[in-house]
Amino acid sequence: MKGSDRVRVPPIKCQGIKTKLVAFIRENLQWQKTGASRWVEPFLGSGVVAFNLAPQRALLSDTNHHIIRFYQAIQQGEITADRVRHFLTYEGSQLAADGAQHYYRVRDRFNQHGSSLDFLFLNRACFNGVMRFNRQGQFNVPFCRKPHRFTPAYITKICNQVAWVQQQMQGSDWELRVASWDEIFADVQATDFVYLDPPYIGRHTDYYNTWTSMDAVRLAAQTRSLAGGYALSMWLENQYRRNAHIHDCWQDMDIRLYSHFYHVGAHELLRHSMTEALVIKPGYGAPLRSEQLT
Repeated sequence: MKGSDRVRVPPIKCQGIKTKLVAFIRENLQWQKTGASRWVEPFLGSGVVAFNLAPQRALLSDTNHHIIRFYQAIQQGEITADRVRHFLTYEGSQLAADGAQHYYRVRDRFNQHGSSLDFLFLNRACFNGVMRFNRQGQFNVPFCRKPHRFTPAYITKICNQVAWVQQQMQGSDWELRVASWDEIFADVQATDFVYLDPPYIGRHTDYYNTWTSMDAVRLAAQTRSLAGGYALSMWLENQYRRNAHIHDCWQDMDIRLYSHFYHVGAHELLRHSMTEALVIKPGYGAPLRSEQLT
């Protein structure tokens, strides 16, 4: 499956997941996928871009340690498709019997102990696929009100996603690290390609920690100092507003646009048509196709 043009979805969901943009990103970037070049992704999120592009070498990080530990557990063989099937079958039966009571039981258990399997359960049983933590770092999304959520077919779907992620990492030189983006930047080499998918400015987001306009400006300034290639995904506009940050900080870059709909998220701004900007360092964009030139 490595290198396949088919876009696959990983087992973890989060706001702004780039499933619909994977093909667009792949087609518009020009970087060395093998050899000395390393794919660096400091805002991993769901991991959908890295897992589909499947570079030989990668440094993948996030400040959300639950995400990193979950994928580390798959990488190290601690979480397997078989183990996930057994776990979700049991927990799903408890959910079907007790409904919300069991969901909140698992949520309390996760907030006390941080089990990666509990994290997966909550991520797939919570309201509308939202990933949200409070200021104390506790998962606080309510139940989706679907006690029969974990049908055999749904469990199989999740197990297949886990198996696919394990396959994509197998035999590759990937490091998964809990770290902030500036900590990762200190480790970036001139031969690396950095892909950035930071939280979106001006839209409701408390996925794990806060992200301000000043953070975005600082990220833009430090990204420009990188010796190697880089690209950044960020929303440009929707029917309500336009993101001035693109013009203020990135207007001299190679900017390519893609319009789509978000369907995951509790907030209305996440469910309307959105134009995304893929900001690319000049010289690292793939040649434009004829339809992109019109």
